[in-house]
Amino acid sequence: MFDDFYGLTGRPFQLTPDPAFYFESLTHRKALSYLGYGLAQGEGFVVITGEVGAGKSTLVAHLMATIDPARLTAAQVVTSKLDGEELVHVVAQSFGLMVEGHDKASALGQIESFLHEEARAGRRCLLIVDESQNLSIDALEELRMLSNFQLGSHPLLQTLLLGQPEFRTTLLEHPDLDQLRQRVIATHHLEAMQPKEVQPYIEHRMKCVGWDGNPAFDQRVFAEIHTVTGGVPRRINQILNRLLLLGAVDERTRIDGAMLKQVVEELGEDGTPTPLPTGSKTAATASLAETDTPETEAEAAEPALATMAAEQIEAALAERDAQIAELQQAVIELANSIEEVPEPQAPDTSAAQEIAALSEKLSAMEARVMEQDRTIRHTLTMLIEWIETDDYHRAAA
Repeated sequence: MFDDFYGLTGRPFQLTPDPAFYFESLTHRKALSYLGYGLAQGEGFVVITGEVGAGKSTLVAHLMATIDPARLTAAQVVTSKLDGEELVHVVAQSFGLMVEGHDKASALGQIESFLHEEARAGRRCLLIVDESQNLSIDALEELRMLSNFQLGSHPLLQTLLLGQPEFRTTLLEHPDLDQLRQRVIATHHLEAMQPKEVQPYIEHRMKCVGWDGNPAFDQRVFAEIHTVTGGVPRRINQILNRLLLLGAVDERTRIDGAMLKQVVEELGEDGTPTPLPTGSKTAATASLAETDTPETEAEAAEPALATMAAEQIEAALAERDAQIAELQQAVIELANSIEEVPEPQAPDTSAAQEIAALSEKLSAMEARVMEQDRTIRHTLTMLIEWIETDDYHRAAA
C-alpha cells in the first residue's frame, strides 16, 4: 500500500534477508573482512555471531552473491535442534545428495565422494550452518569430523557457523568443544549499528526502491529510531514499515517524531513483539519524550571527555616544556663555564669539578625529557585506542 502512495518500486524494509538491500555498516565491514580472510584459508571454521536481527543472514546472502559458483560450491543448512546423525543427513541433502538406506555411514560416504569430485573439478566446498546455537554438542562434533575429509593434504570442506550470542559462549566455554575451537580460524560478533549509521541505512534502503525524497524525514527521527530499536537492523525495518504505512494512511509527506511515538505505542498495544530491548511501551515513549536534541548521551558526553583529555595532555606538555627550559639553561651554564676557564698551566680542579657536575645535571635532564616524551606518547596512544573501541562509548553513556 505505502509503496504505491510514495511511488516506490518495492518494499524497502522487508524482514526477510535480501542481498540487494545490503548496507555495509562498520560492524558488517569488519565481518566481511574476517569472512574474506577465513575463506582465503580454505579450511577450518569461520564463526559469525550476533543478536536476532543483526543481519547475519543478509551478510551471508551478500557474500554468496559475490562468489563465483564455478570456483566454490556452497550449501546452506538452517538448523532446528538436530543430533549428530540427523545433521549428517541434512548436510548431504543440502549438497543435493540422495542417500540410499538413510543410515549415517552411507550419508558420510556420499558426502566424501561428492567432496572429492568437486575438488577434482577445481571447486572448493563451503557449508553454511545458520542458527548454530540450536545444534547439540554431538552435532557440532559431527561437523568437526566432516572437516577431516581431505584430498592428499588439502582439506575438502570449510564451514561457516552463524549463531546468536549464546552460541559464542557455548563455543568458548564448553569442555567438549576443545578440538572444534582449535579449528576456528576467524570469528566476529556483529554489533548493532551506531547512532550515526541509522540515517544512511534508512536512506540506502529507500533509494534501492526509487525513493526521490517523498516522504521526507525529520532529522531528529533518526536518533529517536536508534533509541527505540537499539540499532538492530530488523527492529529498524519493523519500525519503518509501520511508519510508512501510517504515513500512507494519513497521506503524510513527512515522517516526524509524533508519528514514531504513535507507532511504538501501537506495537505494544496490538501484541506485535516490540522492537525495544526492554519490551516496555512506557520506556519507549519516555525515551522519545526525553530526546530533545538529535544527540545521543554518548555524543553529548564527547565534548566533556575530549576537554578532560586535552587538559591532561596540555598539563603533560607544560611540564615537558618546563623541563626543556631547565635543560637549555643548564646547557648555557655549561657553555659559559667552559668559556670562562683560562688555559691553565696546571689542571684547575675546582673548574673541572664544576664542569663535571653540570655535565651530570645535563645528562639527568636529558633523561627526564626523554621519559616525559615517552609518557606523553603512551598517553596519546592509549587515548586513541580507547576512543576507537566500544569502551569509550560505554563510558560516555
